[in-house]
Parts: sequence; C-alpha cells; structure tokens
Amino acid sequence: MIMKSFYKHLPIKRYGQNFLINKNTIQSIIKQINPKLKQTLVEIGPGLAALTEPMCMLLDKLIVIEIDSNLLKLLKKRSFYSKLIVFYKDALTFNYIDLFYQNHGLIRIFGNLPYNISTSLILYLFQQITVVQDMNFMLQKEVAERLVACPGNKSYGRLSIISQYYCSIKVLLNISPKDFWPIPKVYSVFVNLTPHINSPYFVYDVNILSLITNIAFQNRRKMLRHSLNKLFSEKTLIKLEINPELRAENISILQYCKLSNYLHKTRNRILKKI
Repeated sequence: MIMKSFYKHLPIKRYGQNFLINKNTIQSIIKQINPKLKQTLVEIGPGLAALTEPMCMLLDKLIVIEIDSNLLKLLKKRSFYSKLIVFYKDALTFNYIDLFYQNHGLIRIFGNLPYNISTSLILYLFQQITVVQDMNFMLQKEVAERLVACPGNKSYGRLSIISQYYCSIKVLLNISPKDFWPIPKVYSVFVNLTPHINSPYFVYDVNILSLITNIAFQNRRKMLRHSLNKLFSEKTLIKLEINPELRAENISILQYCKLSNYLHKTRNRILKKI
C-alpha cells in the first residue's frame, strides 16, 4: 500500500530527497526501532512524515530536525504536529549534546538519511556519541556494507574501522528502490548502530587512529611498510606483531588500535616527519 500525499512536494535534489512511501516497510522499520514512551527520540529529516506520523502514535513527543522549510510548512498542517519539537537546522552542525542535557537522558536518533550526507553525518555523530543510546538509519546499501565490513573484504576501510570502534552495527532490513519516491538507482539498508558499553577496543586518542587509517587507506594497494613508512619503520611494525607486507585492508581494528597507541606514546618524535 503506497502513500499518496507525496505528490504535494517536489523533491529538492541538493538535499538528496527520496521519500519512503511503502507502508509495510514503514511499519517494519517502526517495529525495529521499538520506541518507548519515556525515551527521547530524534528524527533527522522527517520529510513527508512517513516515519514521523506512526512514531507520534507511540510517543508523547518527538524531536525532529529538518533543513527544508517547505517540508516544515507541510508538517505544520498535520494533526500530530503538536507532539513535535521542531528544529529548523542542519543535522551536520546540530548540537545533540544540548538535547541530552535538556531531556536529562540518552537520545535515540533515527531517520531516512539523504545519501549525499550519510557518511559525513555518522562521523559527525560519533563526535557526540557519549549522549547517544542508539542510531537507526536508512542508508545506501554500499555505505551499510562499508560500515559492517571485516578485514579482507573489499568494502573494508576507514569508515568500517572508525564505525566499529564506536559501535556495534547490525543490518536490520533490506529495502527495495521501489519503496521510495522518487525511485533511487540504488538499494537501501536499514541499520542499527549501538555504542559499545564495554568496548573491545581502546585508543588513547581517536584522532591518531583516524590519522593512521586515513593515510593507510589513501594507499590501500601498497604494503604497510610503504604506505605507513612516515609513521612506522618496518622494524616497528614487526615489533608490534604486524606483518609489514600486508595491505591496509588486511589489518584488524585491534591492530590499528595498537598502532595508534604506539604512535600516541612516540608522536612528538614521529609526527614531525609528516
């Protein structure tokens, strides 16, 4: 069964708008999110309210962040608008920590993310991860595959490492292009990202982890003894029990953490080389 109200809005290309319209898929997503009355839920990009309306049936209030003023005007006409706390803001610069203090508890974030900002937004949210209970997002299938990829997989890269460092990630649903309007050229996936409570990973400085992975995957086809030679000598890699002849895609997250912590201890001497 397909929603008809989407004809009222012309999608704006620069916002990457593809609206979810299949009601069965919408109900499956709501079931996966499983919202509870006393939780603080935040929807990024309510769009035409495909998820917003059924969520409001289960909640007393819902926080929404929307950058398109035309969509906000449509929202104001809906019967459930009184339950919304609306921010006319860019989700990529929004202060989620403020919501934590205003609502006195962890926040749950969800949304059908525009494909053109999804990766940037997830990385931005990691910077505020201490106030997040979980995140449930619709993503391009390719991005979801990168999030969950393991070493040796062609999709494994910097995004995989940083994401899995912060969160446990699960693919919840596979979504057909036909469930959207306009119909995108790619398949979508609905995923859950839950911050680790007892993390299997530890680094002294996540910025150093980010630096190492960035350099390594810029030259992903090179052996580590070449791609990381400004940071680590071959002798150091061997000392850290990392094969210098392996490539970036073959190194585990734990090994990248080991490299990061070594560099943290010796950075004043080594970082001058970069």
